[in-house]
Amino acid sequence: MQYLGTRYRHRMAFEQKPWGEIKKAYVHFQPRDVIVAKVTPCFENGKAGVAPPLPNNIGAGSSEFCVFRPFQGIDGRYLLAWLSTEDFRRRATVAMTGSVGLKRVPKEVFLTEEIPLAPKQEQRRIADKLDTVLAHVDAVNERLARVAPLLKRLRQSVLAAATSGRLTEDWREGAPDWKILRADEICEKVQSGGTPKAGFSENGVPFLKVYNIVDQKVDFHYRPQYVADVVNSSELRKSQVKPGDVLMNIVGPPLGKVAIVPSTYDAWNINQAITLFRPSEAISAQWIYAVLCEGAPIRAVLSSTKGSVGQVNISLSQCRAFDFPVPSTEEQTEIVRRVELLFAYADRLEARLQSAQTAANRLTPALLAKAFRGELVPQDPDDEPAAELLRRLAESRSSLAAKPRKPRNTAYKNTQNPAPQSAQEKPL
Repeated sequence: MQYLGTRYRHRMAFEQKPWGEIKKAYVHFQPRDVIVAKVTPCFENGKAGVAPPLPNNIGAGSSEFCVFRPFQGIDGRYLLAWLSTEDFRRRATVAMTGSVGLKRVPKEVFLTEEIPLAPKQEQRRIADKLDTVLAHVDAVNERLARVAPLLKRLRQSVLAAATSGRLTEDWREGAPDWKILRADEICEKVQSGGTPKAGFSENGVPFLKVYNIVDQKVDFHYRPQYVADVVNSSELRKSQVKPGDVLMNIVGPPLGKVAIVPSTYDAWNINQAITLFRPSEAISAQWIYAVLCEGAPIRAVLSSTKGSVGQVNISLSQCRAFDFPVPSTEEQTEIVRRVELLFAYADRLEARLQSAQTAANRLTPALLAKAFRGELVPQDPDDEPAAELLRRLAESRSSLAAKPRKPRNTAYKNTQNPAPQSAQEKPL
């Protein structure tokens, strides 16, 4: 299944295996057959393609494939385009049967589907045009996909310049006269949370977990939990959180989820996977946030952090020993102002990127729909009418139905260049 792509132009890949290993319990196909995944979520994701040239002209694949072998006069790329349209996929998805997570498109849905049939020459023109235009669409999507990592690097570079003093060199007019102080020296409080023994309540003080830190902000809409006021003021008294405190997860991966607590509630609390950093008069919450987002304190202790396989933890004592570069409060304010301006610029670029990606993602379905409305390529009055093609197809079906089949047990006698059993059977 992994060799079947999700884009209309995706070329199928394959691996070679001895025929004896795959002649049973697999779906067989030949070059130029159209293959569609019929099981969820592969069908909804658009997994489909045309079989490429194959060694010995035979292939085998997942039993969750539905194989179409077009008659002479039907371009496989044209058929693939129809099976990739949003209209068809929407109807087929609704008709899926089976249990949740194992739903499939029934064979009857494919067999009863009515396809707008263009003349043979126009099918080829449509398929060629789709190949050409969608190649440009793919190139656009690939270029757009490279922008998001650049924006991430931009933000990280801004933070690195901010916390090293390079961002305010012109403002300061000289080398930075900064101090390096431990978190417990510069912060009013550094404390991790705990789990309430009494459990949670339907209301009270909001209780934050790591999943409530999303995109470096507190998001309490997802799975909100509360602790009773009495639990907050007694059992969890040490981990009480105030608006303006800075939070960071200390259990990963990933580490480095950071957020400033909003003023939505007057009081909050946190679990043991989060540490709070409460600013003092000498350091602002925005500066703590910038230093933690840049990640230098975390990188400094990761080499000595112990944890189980796939798990990385930072202890509370390591958090309290974080080294913070501390400029004057005036320079902190100026740095934060410049960071916010640059981040706002990056946010605008990101919004434009998302808009462009949305538009680009709509191009393929729009072009496929346009193709089957007869609007993608000019129609040629000299083309053989589609009605004549349909007449020949009907004759081919009648001839195929009348042709006797070879016995199944003789289908594979030629072991050097075997013919697939499906080649002897009536095509879907």
